[in-house]
Parts: sequence; structure tokens; C-alpha cells
Amino acid sequence: MDVLAGHVALVSGASRGIGLAAGVALCEAGAAVAFNYFDEAHEAPAAIEGLTSQGRRAMLVQGDVARQADVERMVAETVAAFGRLDVAVASAAYSDRELFFEADMDGFRRTIDVTMWGPLHLARAAARQMLAQDAAPSGQQGAIVIVGSPHSFTAVPRSMAYNMSKAAVEQMMRTAAIELVEHKIRVNSVVPGWTDTPGERKFASDETIAQASAKLPWKRMARPEEIGRAVVFLCDPASDYITGSSLLVDGGITLPWWANRGSGVPE
Repeated sequence: MDVLAGHVALVSGASRGIGLAAGVALCEAGAAVAFNYFDEAHEAPAAIEGLTSQGRRAMLVQGDVARQADVERMVAETVAAFGRLDVAVASAAYSDRELFFEADMDGFRRTIDVTMWGPLHLARAAARQMLAQDAAPSGQQGAIVIVGSPHSFTAVPRSMAYNMSKAAVEQMMRTAAIELVEHKIRVNSVVPGWTDTPGERKFASDETIAQASAKLPWKRMARPEEIGRAVVFLCDPASDYITGSSLLVDGGITLPWWANRGSGVPE
């Protein structure tokens, strides 16, 4: 069903992985979608070609989410092309994995600039646009979704900058939700578990990932499209009563699944 017919969305970090899957899912749900990329468009052009061949509306927008001016331009370009903005999804992230006391501080700061400041820039620019326009045909004033992470509450070693950033954006999400609640602009986060994305394969081989994912509670990693469907759920006008919430989509990875080992409980 085209639950987002008449809506316009902007997704950051949408060249591949979770961001791309979220953009495709939103477009298939009826929204016109701007897919953001930074330096390489990767898989987005082919996805957009496939969507537009089906009569969907989609476009590419370039920009560095770490730069406020770039994000404001991305919003302006989306509005110029599609007439409005109803949905914003902050998916762009960056991460180096090093011990904090040995970390290259340029990479450390880049992680924070993209992963923490990027969602803030998008939420701010999107909210300002949503406040300046009439409600969507569905009556929804606006929906903002931040892609979070279990890193926000789990101190994963060698990931201090990413852990810090993801913890910050969860609090940012809740603060934005309370500040925008009177305007009926909903702000939520989706928190994926370990997801099979190109970003994960930056750090581990296919063999290592296969062995590790088989030990997860659900015996596999999440698929990006599963996270994309969760984003659509949070943006659907039918989810009007959900704001300031974090939706876990993690296959039970944050449960104490390790406690089953040696307890006689089937794994």
C-alpha cells in the first residue's frame, strides 16, 4: 500500500546499506525520495533508475552531512524538486575502529562530525522546513527518524567516537521530540542490530562475519531491507501516536542471550 503517497522524504547516507534500503522502502511506500550521498553514489543510481521506471519519484542529492550548509542545501534541493518535505531519515555514519588512546584524532573527529552532528543538521533543517509548510495530504505534519545503534548503550571497544556519537543522537532524538511535539512533528529512532552492510565488511572478512553471525540469537545478521521497513513503519501516518521512541530491530542481540549457554536452555 502507498501509505506515504503525497509525502516527500530525504534520506542521508543513502548510497548503500541501511540508508539505501530506507530510501527504497519509502519510495515503494509512495513517497518521493531524495537519496543523499557524499563522495560516491555507489548503488543509489541503479536503485533510483529501477524506482523511476516503475513510476516512482526519486533523485540524488550530494552533500556532506557534517557541514550544516550542505544539509540546508540538500533540503532546499529536495523542496525545489518535489515541492515540500515531510520525512527526514538520518542514516549517514562514519566509523574508524581504534583504541581511543591510539586513535588518529582526525578520524575520531570525523566520526563525531558525521555520526553526531550529521543527524542534528538534518533534524534541524528538516524541522524548519516542516514548520514552514502546510501538513501533508494525510494530515501528518512531519516525521524524522534517526538511525541509531546498540553502540548507544553498549561500550563496544575500539569504537569510542562511534559509541559517543550514537549515545548522543538518542538523547538528541528525545529532546527534538519534546520540543516539536506541540507542532505534531514526530521524532523517533530505529536501532538496528548487527546488519549486513558494506560498512560492516570494511572491518571483517566474509568468513569472519559468517562465523560470528551464526552465533547471534537469530543465527544471522539483519538485512538492510528489514531496517528499511521499520523506517516506513515509523514514518507512516498510522503511527501517529509514536514519538520520542527507539524501535529495536536487532534479532534479540540486546537480550541476555549469552545467559542461555550452559544453562540447559535450547539455543
